[in-house]
Amino acid sequence: MPSFEGVFIPVTTPFRGDDVAPERLQANLAKWNATALAGYVVLGSTGEFPMLSESERERVLVAAREAIPRDKTFIAGTGTNSTLHTIRQSKRAAELGADAAIVITPHYFTKAMSQAAAQVRHYVAVADASPIPIVIYNFPVNTGINLEAETVARIAMHPNVAGIKDSSGNIPQAAQIIDQTPKTFHVLVGAASALLPSLAIGSSGGILALGLISAREFCDVYALARGGRWEEAREIAARMMAADRGIPGRYGIGGLKAALDLQGFYGGPCRQPLGTPDGDAVDDIKEVLATAGLL
Repeated sequence: MPSFEGVFIPVTTPFRGDDVAPERLQANLAKWNATALAGYVVLGSTGEFPMLSESERERVLVAAREAIPRDKTFIAGTGTNSTLHTIRQSKRAAELGADAAIVITPHYFTKAMSQAAAQVRHYVAVADASPIPIVIYNFPVNTGINLEAETVARIAMHPNVAGIKDSSGNIPQAAQIIDQTPKTFHVLVGAASALLPSLAIGSSGGILALGLISAREFCDVYALARGGRWEEAREIAARMMAADRGIPGRYGIGGLKAALDLQGFYGGPCRQPLGTPDGDAVDDIKEVLATAGLL
């Protein structure tokens, strides 16, 4: 079983013109590999997965497997609006070497998929068929659907469901999930601001988009909290919150990509219709990075 303890980042997908640029992803991963990150999510929301064709997704997964060391967990985004297609994507990700699959809640048919029975049916079917462990992905801001703690607890009974990325930012809900699920079930928060409080109530860590530009800082936050050095952890986390508000909070994925460019990674453009900052916006991002000590 792969490890789901620590700080993970959902990597961006680099583009060059109208194509994906897998070699740029590998170069980025080589730099992140020098940190204490526990692993990566590839083809998550920050990776713009809905914008990619199946062939592009495969190329990205192949490149990621080549660049991710075996001691870091490789989680592939495989969720779709169809149970059958999600199963196929999860099996293919396993064939390409992913350690686990993260599965977004189906949401196009919002009314139907807001029902707990439909959610349980979907995740159990995927977990039954997947050759690799499944991580539930709850992202109500994007899907319009929130997985309630009681529903997560029912899904968590399946032995092939390893945990959840809860991007709701709802700490009381995370506490309920931690309380109602087995100790072997890993709760990973998806909001940078939620990492420290979630660790205090028993989470396993976080999958943090902000960690793309502050991997060392959030690894330090995690390690300090685990060591009981809460005040030191709080100081670092507080410094990162200005970057959270000023970059992904204001400019979204494009802001993170612009920040990566400024830090010497490859960020590049987003795929339209997502926007990419330029001009004054890039100057603003540079100032935020400098203030947070990230340049």
